Amino acid sequence: MKYLAVENQLFIKNRSLFFSMLDANCMSIFNSNDIMPTNADGTMPFRQNNDLFWLSGVDQEESILIIYPDNPNKQEKEILFLKETSELIAIWEGAKLSKSKAFTTSGIKSVYWLNEFDNKLNELTQKCDGIYLNKNIHSRAASEVATRDDRFRNMITKKFSNKEIKEVAPIMHGLRSIKSDAEIALIQNACDITEKGFRRILPFIKPGVMEYEIEAELIHEFLSNRSSGFAYQPIIGSGIDSCVLHYVENNKQCKDGDILLMDFGAEYANYASDMTRTIPVSGKFSDRQKAVYHSVLHVMKEATNMLRPGTIIAEYHKEVGKMMESELIKLGLLDKHDVKKQDSKNPLYKKYFMHGTSHYLGLDVHDVGDFNSPMKKGMVFTCEPGIYIQEEGIGIRLENDILVTDDKPFDLMGNIPIELNEIEGLMRG
Repeated sequence: MKYLAVENQLFIKNRSLFFSMLDANCMSIFNSNDIMPTNADGTMPFRQNNDLFWLSGVDQEESILIIYPDNPNKQEKEILFLKETSELIAIWEGAKLSKSKAFTTSGIKSVYWLNEFDNKLNELTQKCDGIYLNKNIHSRAASEVATRDDRFRNMITKKFSNKEIKEVAPIMHGLRSIKSDAEIALIQNACDITEKGFRRILPFIKPGVMEYEIEAELIHEFLSNRSSGFAYQPIIGSGIDSCVLHYVENNKQCKDGDILLMDFGAEYANYASDMTRTIPVSGKFSDRQKAVYHSVLHVMKEATNMLRPGTIIAEYHKEVGKMMESELIKLGLLDKHDVKKQDSKNPLYKKYFMHGTSHYLGLDVHDVGDFNSPMKKGMVFTCEPGIYIQEEGIGIRLENDILVTDDKPFDLMGNIPIELNEIEGLMRG
């Protein structure tokens, strides 16, 4: 890992919160993610399972965490199983966690090697009444690949068919949606690195530059600041591709007069940031681009102010839609008479603003959380309205990461330039 060591008190406190959520005499089991293959003997970069990381801080493959608060053996209420390291592994892959290092990282005292797992699982299963297992039940999950947790579930349900299987994901969604001060600091660090990247590229962008050259400048800045890289595939879309919501080819030349939409964020210690800025390739917005930009920025500021305790996401999105509707009428894109006659289930503004305004942010870019529950202090949301006018080749989206507090919302990206005149000034150098 490139990031600095995270204090294990974060993970100790997280486990304490988790302990209190389990039913009596039940244990929970978390598996690390797989190392995914590419071709031949190639592999993709390893990315830890977020729930296991949240509970332990262990950022290593082939790791298993068991949490059993009511274990009669008080020394084994939490147990970590790791891939045993060796001199050979150290030569080929680099040294893995030792038991003492795993304790320093996680605060977990009971650490075993993986070859001891089966015996310990059999022992614990005889004591417990139920087993919590993990599964990806994110609302946007669409992967057909069987995960390590999926395969483990199949084994458990066959081998221990007499045990009640419970879902741990809803518990984790509730806990992870509220960020502690330590987590907020890590997200803030990711946002600060994103700011450095953005300030680096503003004077670099000129007519003739390639979209991938901008991406290259960003990754240089991110890695130089201990980020592992982009928190998600960056969108660097100029011209008509500023209207493509998930444009990731980033392979065109930026031309004079083009608008350039850039959606990117650095990851730090597995925590994501998520920012969007839209700028003029020439360094100066046209009058029409300015007008659209001002509308998006106005909606963003108003929407940000609504990210407060008690707000319901569904109602919030409806209110933002009404604000966007008003702006689109001002821009001449909608007719107010047509709006009055529109189908309320399919509002006209969605032609130009077809996505939601906010999502949870944390260890996942689209982090886990309940969209039907009121917002609470400690939640972090994006705020990202946009207007996309394909017939004019203008797509403008602005996005910051917002912390819900007891008072007014706190913008974790408040220092990143967003005002139109500031953008133009920094592009002039």
